Amino acid sequence: MTTEAIHDSHDNHDGEHHDHKMTGLKRWLFTTNHKDIGSMYLWFSFIMFLTGGAMAMVIRAELFQPGLQIVDPDFFNQMTTVHGLIMVFGAIMPAFTGLANWMIPMMVGAPDMALPRLNNWSFWILPFAFSILLASFFMEGGAPNFGWTFYAPLSTTYSNGSTAFFVFAVHIMGISSIMGAINIVVTIMNMRAPGMTYMKMPLFVWTFFITAYLLIAVMPVLAGTVTMVLTDTYFGTSFFDAAGGGDPVLFQHIFWFFGHPEVYIMILPAFGIVSTTIPAFSRKPLFGYSSMVYATASIAFLSFIVWAHHMFTTGMPLFGELFFMYCTMLIAVPTGVKVFNWVATMWRGAITFEVPMLFSIAFVILFTIGGFSGLMLALTPVDFQYHDTYFVVAHFHYVLVTGALFSIYAGAYYWLPKWTGFMFDETLAKAHFWCSLISVNVLFFPMHFLGLAGMPRRIPDYALQFADFNKWVSIGGFAFGLSQLIFLWVVIKCIKGGEKAPAKPWDGAEGLEWTVPSPAPYHTFEKPPKID
Repeated sequence: MTTEAIHDSHDNHDGEHHDHKMTGLKRWLFTTNHKDIGSMYLWFSFIMFLTGGAMAMVIRAELFQPGLQIVDPDFFNQMTTVHGLIMVFGAIMPAFTGLANWMIPMMVGAPDMALPRLNNWSFWILPFAFSILLASFFMEGGAPNFGWTFYAPLSTTYSNGSTAFFVFAVHIMGISSIMGAINIVVTIMNMRAPGMTYMKMPLFVWTFFITAYLLIAVMPVLAGTVTMVLTDTYFGTSFFDAAGGGDPVLFQHIFWFFGHPEVYIMILPAFGIVSTTIPAFSRKPLFGYSSMVYATASIAFLSFIVWAHHMFTTGMPLFGELFFMYCTMLIAVPTGVKVFNWVATMWRGAITFEVPMLFSIAFVILFTIGGFSGLMLALTPVDFQYHDTYFVVAHFHYVLVTGALFSIYAGAYYWLPKWTGFMFDETLAKAHFWCSLISVNVLFFPMHFLGLAGMPRRIPDYALQFADFNKWVSIGGFAFGLSQLIFLWVVIKCIKGGEKAPAKPWDGAEGLEWTVPSPAPYHTFEKPPKID
């Protein structure tokens, strides 16, 4: 199907959009334009990020000093639960989907996503899912209080009555993710520009292609898990109730079979963004393009066979513990390939330190710290000591905050001039970077020591020996939270106007974003022609 034919078919289905007659609220409600939908995903994820961040502030305020001072333990548990759910499903995942919506059609040379109506729907069901989740705070019994991993029997026998709302919200989030993933797969497979073979696609496209397959594979598993929780709670089944012949450990197996690929769903797109920005600001093609593609695919495959490393303390057989330990350590190999390739790309490059590059370099260093603590957690005998302590909290926040979130910032700053037509305020953006970098390490690094000393996670009070570190962690937390408001300021200022962005905003670096021998399609970043 030629580009013209695709444009014609879009015109037939939604001529009103291409005529630009829709304005105001109607434009955003009914849009099928991948850029509009990408922007809505990004704004939604930022609102959710601030919401989840506010909950983290409640957690850190309570833990500022020993003793119960601000909230009662049940509300504290509701905060930890909803903070986790919102950050995973409401902030990180929609942000990556927004970047994919914006950039993938342009990177593969397509006029839009393959399924534009589905694209609209997959976004608009998300605000309703999170409204349901947040509304549970105002209901009798309060919000879910069983941790974002909702282990049975905490979420079944001992839940506080909001389980049905939680399950319904998770179902809607899952439907949104599956629809978005199908759209991305179809777009990449069917709408690449002539001559763009798979091994010529930009790495951002590759990582999202693989991520979309992970989503399609594991989201139904999550749906099955929450459905079993629902029937155990309200319909008298006993999937996870030992008294009725069920098994609470079965819950953990099913949940982590979803949960472990899920953590890679939240980091693989980050690899794609960093593989785009580092070559651009090193003014060199990416080192080892094909090895990066194969490493990404290997990580995705291995993510399906390591789930029980979250379960070393459940009493599994020795053979099982050894199998999951070695498989988990194996993931370090393709990840190490990636880190090596990023460093090799920077090696002897003509590097400049613009804001996207600062976030990318911080990503490589701090994500690697998260990787090393993950390797420690992979060792079965050692994990017995670390399990359910703040060491685990430190580990996954290094991966998800200084990993996934920093890469989202790198991508946002990198593409903002393309999106808005204006350059952002570099001084403010650098202030955002340095404030975030310093505060995030004050926030999460001491957690390693708290965990090694034995402080348990998800507990609103602690022994006096942990007081000093917790004070620093809380100060870092509040500083990090406030730093994110600088980003909001930068974005709003950039949208309103400023210095006009040149065709290649990053001073000749842009051409190297295509880490492939073939020239980029002519219309990569151009607006599609208006169709009468």
